[in-house]
Amino acid sequence: MTARRSTADLLDAAVHVRDAARSATNGVTGVHSVLAALSEVMEYDHASLARWDPLRQRHTTLAGSYPDEATVYIETRLHHDPVFPVLRSPARGGLWLGDVPWQLLEASPGFQEVLSPLGIEDGVAQCLFAPDGRYVGMLNISTRRPRHAPDPARAAVTLLTEALAAVVDPRAGRAPGEAAAPEHPAAPASSAARHPDAWRPGGLSPRELQVLAELTAGRTNREIAERLYVTPRTVGTHIEHILAKLDLPNRSAAAARAVTWGITPPRDGRE
Repeated sequence: MTARRSTADLLDAAVHVRDAARSATNGVTGVHSVLAALSEVMEYDHASLARWDPLRQRHTTLAGSYPDEATVYIETRLHHDPVFPVLRSPARGGLWLGDVPWQLLEASPGFQEVLSPLGIEDGVAQCLFAPDGRYVGMLNISTRRPRHAPDPARAAVTLLTEALAAVVDPRAGRAPGEAAAPEHPAAPASSAARHPDAWRPGGLSPRELQVLAELTAGRTNREIAERLYVTPRTVGTHIEHILAKLDLPNRSAAAARAVTWGITPPRDGRE
């Protein structure tokens, strides 16, 4: 059993999550780094950050570790679950599994068909809202181990919701005066790198799609870094994630896959 950490340690971990969220919001690092940092606040077996698409009326997973069946449920069915209206209330600071009435759990396909078969005993579903009140997405955390009460991680997760909302909000992370990018551009697959939220094969994040597009031109990490205004080390991390997500052996194979999908970089190489 993991030793319980001090409040100072938990606060340090929460600050790390906030910093990771800011980097992800600005496109410096991937969304997976946010979930990795969040594991220091609350140990989990599965977690995901998903963006709400109001036009398509569904969620899109930006990063997550749930099995495919659970991810599909989160993306396409969770918003129809009887639990969803309860947890989407802006006044609620997340809905923890242990606090859900058993009658509601019995009526929830999400619990009965997805979480229960995974052996999940605790966790939280946290709806995320932008400062202007828009519902922008959701954080899901699940663990097979029941949490101890009182649990200071609850407060930490609640305090992090603003930073996490910025990660999934498509309007966040822009420079002052920059126009908001279309949330649902009707773009062909060949322009996926320019409008990464339009089409996200393989569960790649928007930044990973941009890096993948640059690989088709045979560019080095340093060249890609210069074109995307990030560091070569960040590019290398993105490539590692791309290869892992697509189950490919090397960057050449990734570039070939991108070509088959019609992914190419913008002509000017900039966002």
